[in-house]
Amino acid sequence: MYASLDSSADNAALARMREYLLHAELEDGGRLPPERDLALSLGLSRGALRKALADLEAEGVLWRHVGKGTFTGARPIDGAADVAAMASRTNPIEIMGARLSIEPEIARVAALNATPASLARMRQCTERMLTAPDWRQYESWDNQFHRTVAEATQNTLLVGLLDTLNAVRRQVNWGRLRANPKKPPSDHHSFAEHEAIMAAIHDRDTQGACIAMRVHLQSVERNLKNA
Repeated sequence: MYASLDSSADNAALARMREYLLHAELEDGGRLPPERDLALSLGLSRGALRKALADLEAEGVLWRHVGKGTFTGARPIDGAADVAAMASRTNPIEIMGARLSIEPEIARVAALNATPASLARMRQCTERMLTAPDWRQYESWDNQFHRTVAEATQNTLLVGLLDTLNAVRRQVNWGRLRANPKKPPSDHHSFAEHEAIMAAIHDRDTQGACIAMRVHLQSVERNLKNA
């Protein structure tokens, strides 16, 4: 009887965490609040919260770093020295070429394997991009959108490849590539392009998802070259 009660409480805590992650507005690389604050806000005991976090980490929904916190998504590849070396030898144009080689295929596989939860997360990212008050927050949600597409493939190697590419991208000096207003204009090309990617993935349109991602990245590349 007691084991059944414990199991019911654990399931309730896990369901509450899933709901929280679906609607949470997380910044700083998707870091969750400290456990004490999170338990209080969700009305959970620390023990129930930790069990839910452990279950979600085992599923690849979260990852934890001692001393830094708990983050959404799968644990990124840890190769700081290799990343720094690669960043020192590349440039923004090469990075865009790598993205064009990898991400359209990621979108194609995502169209095969995306779950309702991953589609909901993509929708959340696009909504946050639309309402972002500045470029920094827009780019944070843009990064999360592309990683969510990768996670939708349910292929840990593809996610790891994108993580490595993004780790290099963060260390490369992109210079001052825009002289735009404080935030993206309402007609910014990425809004419609992200919608097209998401719609194709939702419809299981593998070719359409691949093409939509390529069109989007080509737009980014043109803007980079014209900056």
